[in-house]
Amino acid sequence: MTTAWNWYVIILVLFNLLGVTWLLWWTAKRRPGDPKPEDTSHYWDGDITEYNKPMPRWWINGFYIAIVFSFGYLFWYGGFGTYQGFGKWSSQGEHDRQAAVANARLEKTFAPYKGQAIDALARDPQALKLGKSIFGNNCATCHGSAGKGAVGYPNLTDDIWHWGGSPEQILETVLNGREGMMPPWGKVLEGMGGPDAVDYVIAYVRQLGDPQGGNPSDYAAARGKALYDGLCVACHGPEGKGNPAMGAPDLTDGYWLYGDSREALRETIGNGRHGVMPAWGKVLGDTRSRLVAAYVWSLSHPAGAAQRPSH
Repeated sequence: MTTAWNWYVIILVLFNLLGVTWLLWWTAKRRPGDPKPEDTSHYWDGDITEYNKPMPRWWINGFYIAIVFSFGYLFWYGGFGTYQGFGKWSSQGEHDRQAAVANARLEKTFAPYKGQAIDALARDPQALKLGKSIFGNNCATCHGSAGKGAVGYPNLTDDIWHWGGSPEQILETVLNGREGMMPPWGKVLEGMGGPDAVDYVIAYVRQLGDPQGGNPSDYAAARGKALYDGLCVACHGPEGKGNPAMGAPDLTDGYWLYGDSREALRETIGNGRHGVMPAWGKVLGDTRSRLVAAYVWSLSHPAGAAQRPSH
C-alpha cells in the first residue's frame, strides 16, 4: 500500500468514528426553545399522540463505550492503514499459528507411517483409509473421487502409467510432480510430407494399436510410418512403446489421454499438449505423500493391497 492510500484509509476511519461520535452528541442534545417531548402536535385517531422523547442515558452511554472500544480495538489489532497495532496481530500470523497447531496434531496421526514403503502401506487398512482421505481432499479435483480421471487427467485405476507405475515411481510423481510436453508437430510434418502429413501419422499410429496389425497395404499408414520414424521415434520408440523416463505414452495400448477421435489426435499431433502434475511434496510433506501414493498404487493393485472387509 502506498503512503497516499495509507493516509486515505487512516483519515477515512477517523472521519467515520469521529463523525459518529459527533452525530450521537448532536442528536442527543436538547437546546433552549425545543418543544417538550409531548408537544409534537402529531395525533392519530383522536387519542394517539406521538412523543419525541430522548433516548435513555444508559443507551447513549452504551454507544459512547462502543466507540471507545472501537478505537482501542483498532489501536491493538491494527486498522489504520498499514499500522500493525500494539498487539502485532495479523490474519497471516493467526493462520500460521492455527496451521502449526493443526499440523502438530496431524503429525501424531501420521507418525506411525513415517518412512514406510508404499507397498507396505498399501497392506495397512488404516493407512489406506488415511490415503483415501488425503486423495479426496487434494487429488479428486482432477482425477475424480474414484480415481477414474477424465480427458487430460489420467485414470489411476488401470495398469497404464506414462511415468511408470512402480511404488517408487508413483511416490516420485506425487512428491515432485510431472510435466509432460508433446511438441506441436503440425508445421514440421507438413514440411516433411505435405498438407495430409498429420493424417498419415494418425493412420500409422492407429495401426500400432491394432491387435490385428492393421492393413499392410494402407498407403496413408505407410506414409505415416516414414514420417513417424523420422520424427516421433525419438520419444515413443521404434515400436511405439513409449518411454516412462520421459512420460512419452505407449501408443500400442489403446489408451488415449486426450481422446482417440481423429479430431483429438489431430489436435495432439498438430498443436501439441502440455500436461502438468503439480508437486505435492511441499504441500503434503513426505508421510502424507506416501499415504496418498499407497492409496493410488492400491487402486491398480488390489491383490497387493490390504484385504478390505466385506459388507
